[in-house]
Amino acid sequence: MIENFPKEILEKFYEGIYFVDNNRKILYWNKGAEDISGYKAEEVINKHCFDNILMHVDNTGNQLCKNGCPLHKTLQDHQYRETKVYLHHKNGHRVPVYIRTFPMFDNNNQIIGALEIFSDASFQKEILKKLKKLIMIDKLTGIPNRRYFEAQFDSKLLNYKKTNIKFAIAILDIDQFKKVNDIYGHDVGDKILKIISNTLISNIEPTEVVARFGGEEFMLLLNENNLDKLIFKIDKIRTLIENSGFKVKKDEKEFEVKVTVTIGATIIEKNDDFDSVYSKIDKFLYEGKNSGRNISIVK
Repeated sequence: MIENFPKEILEKFYEGIYFVDNNRKILYWNKGAEDISGYKAEEVINKHCFDNILMHVDNTGNQLCKNGCPLHKTLQDHQYRETKVYLHHKNGHRVPVYIRTFPMFDNNNQIIGALEIFSDASFQKEILKKLKKLIMIDKLTGIPNRRYFEAQFDSKLLNYKKTNIKFAIAILDIDQFKKVNDIYGHDVGDKILKIISNTLISNIEPTEVVARFGGEEFMLLLNENNLDKLIFKIDKIRTLIENSGFKVKKDEKEFEVKVTVTIGATIIEKNDDFDSVYSKIDKFLYEGKNSGRNISIVK
């Protein structure tokens, strides 16, 4: 039975995989099974799954290895099964696992054993969290991306319509960023993006949002609902970026690389949606660009 399976591939699975014969003796135990259960292959191979090694229980605490084992039922009725159980880790704690059991047949279609695949349910949750984070985080800078920003904007807008608590939105663009990339290279450009990201994330409130919107463009959701305070905050951010920088060597000479940004910002109004407010601040941004750059325009 197990000779027909490419073990070098099975060993690469994160899921636990093991085979039992008709007597429920364990014949194979992969590395995934070791990692999830804590038991090494040599500790379980040639033992029986009903020896209560993993001591599976269900949601109500019923012991399954002696009575109610899905793998045993699959051996009896040759049916595929999937369910969630809780195995007993070698270190003593309970691990939630999703299990799938499959009957195994020989060339004459005779049952010769069964296979179980089990995956750590808590691991699955962590994977989902990581995947969710990945699609919401800009890979280069480590700050939220456009997808996250738009979701947060929608949430804040809904809250504003319910509570009448206004908020501000800003767009920020690096001045002459292409020129910096052309002169110093994209590695330097990437470092500038990271510096600006860190400056922004370090100088907003915990409930405010900064995101890389794409290229050299960033967006901010700020708690300010007073125009004078917003002007002060935006200009402070612009000034902090203007006074950031680092040194690089090029052609055996050392240069200080500094950049400036132009910012457009406004406070949300009742009839605004994302498209309308984005269009508004984008016009402010290009008004600033056309006025010489390194300017904050807040209206």
